[in-house]
Amino acid sequence: MDVLVRLEARPSDSPVLAHVNSIPVLPFGTRSRREVVTLYGAADAQSLALALAATVESERQEVPQSGVVRHIGVWPDRGAIGDSAWRDGRTGRLITQDLDIPFLTLEARAIELLEEWGPTLRRVAAGLGMTDWPEGTDRALSFSFRGSHSGAMGSGSSVALRDELGVENWLDSLREADAYSFEVEGD
Repeated sequence: MDVLVRLEARPSDSPVLAHVNSIPVLPFGTRSRREVVTLYGAADAQSLALALAATVESERQEVPQSGVVRHIGVWPDRGAIGDSAWRDGRTGRLITQDLDIPFLTLEARAIELLEEWGPTLRRVAAGLGMTDWPEGTDRALSFSFRGSHSGAMGSGSSVALRDELGVENWLDSLREADAYSFEVEGD
């Protein structure tokens, strides 16, 4: 599962922590499913883990199906609320399912995610929170869960997290692209 994490200002009229929207696997198999996680306010690993937990838990509630699209909101003390939709393979009808995941369930799954992938989640959150992003750019970073089905996360599976953008050097790449790199004598 590919994950794109974005950071936006907190809406003034809502205490929402995050929104998760999924983009299904393309029929010709060019990439895996992508989850677009939008964090609001300050980025932290706990909020990111809660948003990812909403995705994992929603998969557990659904009938295994390809082409599933999800829209989920994550709120503190309220949990994750949203829906998922897919086309029935035989009839072509659109099937929808409401999702309501209690906060305690999300919190337990988020703890498992932080135990297994905490360093990467913290690096992504820290990267989004850095103050020296170029002005006018959207704060967004991407990483992937590789291996077995993401629904198995937290069950001791051997899923590995791979950092696609190189969270460690993403800012250096931006500086070089904007001609802000400096050469040191002897390099």
